[in-house]
Amino acid sequence: MDMIIYNNSIFERDSINIDLEDRGYQFGDGVYEVIRVYNGKLFTAEEHLKRFIKSANEIKINVPYQVGEMQEKINELIHTTSLSTGIVYLQLTRGVSKRNHAFPSPPCEPVYIAYTKELALPIVPMKSGVTTITVEDIRWLRCDIKSLNLLPNILAKQEAVDSNSFEAIQHRGTIVTEGSSSNVWMIKNQVLYTHPANHYILNGITRQVLLSICKKTGFVVEEKPFTIEDMVKADEVFLTGTTTEVMPVIQINKQRIGNGDPGTLTRQLQQLFTSEIEKQCGNLSKSFD
Repeated sequence: MDMIIYNNSIFERDSINIDLEDRGYQFGDGVYEVIRVYNGKLFTAEEHLKRFIKSANEIKINVPYQVGEMQEKINELIHTTSLSTGIVYLQLTRGVSKRNHAFPSPPCEPVYIAYTKELALPIVPMKSGVTTITVEDIRWLRCDIKSLNLLPNILAKQEAVDSNSFEAIQHRGTIVTEGSSSNVWMIKNQVLYTHPANHYILNGITRQVLLSICKKTGFVVEEKPFTIEDMVKADEVFLTGTTTEVMPVIQINKQRIGNGDPGTLTRQLQQLFTSEIEKQCGNLSKSFD
């Protein structure tokens, strides 16, 4: 029987019903997070949960639980569902009220859910690299909030699927922002570039971990905007994300990046990121050789 968290208690999934007037269902009025699980252990849980609370606060939803108690209950759910490798999805909506664009008055009780999902490591594409396309970024101007409003991301991702590509890299005018579900990096002359963490992108947790790794190991990083032309002429391009980890990009819009193989620095960053996972979650027994 599938088990889920509903308002920070664990229930059988079939025993819980979500009201049709939940504002998450009718308005996308809520936020979410996805946390990676390796060897039955959460990776960067505190960082994800802090961002979850920050996103909720930005849209004026009060999270009725502390980071510690959410993490404790999520760990209990992982144990209950015997999840080894996968994700935990968590979501908070403003709650249930009669349909009206304005906030309910008085405020209603937020609805919090979480569930686990098995998810294999993306080893094959991480070794061989992936192809991508570029699409115009049509999202709202608060992409730093991890909200439930993902329709533009879905349309972008579907364009990638329709073109047999892994990801759609979004851009505003000529400036690259991020992928439909990932952050975008490029490397030129041994320098890493990634869009600054402002309202045009989501400050990915994997992005933050990689920035920390680069600082510790001496990789030079510039958090500054770059253009589509800069990107396609880069030595290396890669994506980062909770489920993609560090993913090499070998082609953009049918144009080969570098020599068409994952680059040397990207390989090094993959290994360093794997080492960071293993510090928190144990040996992964995988290699990018």
